[in-house]
Amino acid sequence: SPNVCNSVVEPYNAVLATHTLLEHTDVAFVLDNEAIYDICKKNLDIPTPTFVNLNRVVAQIISSLTCSLRFPGSLNVDLNEYKTNLVPYPRIHFQMCSYAPLMSEKKRIRDRLSTQDITAAAFEPDNILAKVDPKKGKYMAVCMMYRGDVSSTDVSEAVASAKSKASVNFVDWSPAGFKCGINQQKPTVVPGTEMGASDRAVTMLSNNTSICDVFSRINRKFDLMFHKRAFVH
Repeated sequence: SPNVCNSVVEPYNAVLATHTLLEHTDVAFVLDNEAIYDICKKNLDIPTPTFVNLNRVVAQIISSLTCSLRFPGSLNVDLNEYKTNLVPYPRIHFQMCSYAPLMSEKKRIRDRLSTQDITAAAFEPDNILAKVDPKKGKYMAVCMMYRGDVSSTDVSEAVASAKSKASVNFVDWSPAGFKCGINQQKPTVVPGTEMGASDRAVTMLSNNTSICDVFSRINRKFDLMFHKRAFVH
């Protein structure tokens, strides 16, 4: 990301690292600094986000993914299930991540979001931690990790509503590939920070064809630098 770039050779690093991730990982979650930077500015009202702000957003994702390992829940999900449910073929294992609600303390006090509200928000591009528009692609699988004041009935209704939307398109051979996890442990935030605490939250992991946009941008930046033989010795 040009906003939080700490190395001019990031395109080289990203391309070389992606090759390793392609061959030697079972599942990978794509986090884009540029997208997280925009989330901090728009959703959390931070004028000039720093890496500390970005990392706190990422921490919410990691906390939700591992919540079932640390707390009992009515419908827990094991880490191995991410690979089982999200990866149709070994090399198609790069997942988009989104989190909702991501809002400042002032917005949280004003807006009380239901399970259906946060589920709908998770599908919006503004809450996805990568610069992609899933509406232009098709989903192969979706994993919804709920935590906090959430019931299985609420989740069923919210997922059914999401499936019925025209913007949520699945590939023909996976018409409704949803996996849900529920944990009653409420999400927590660092006290005194810009992120507002909420009674419920959802982390969505999704395998969507639009993830190719991320790699297209990386390739384009790599080609521009390599064509000029920048930093090539």
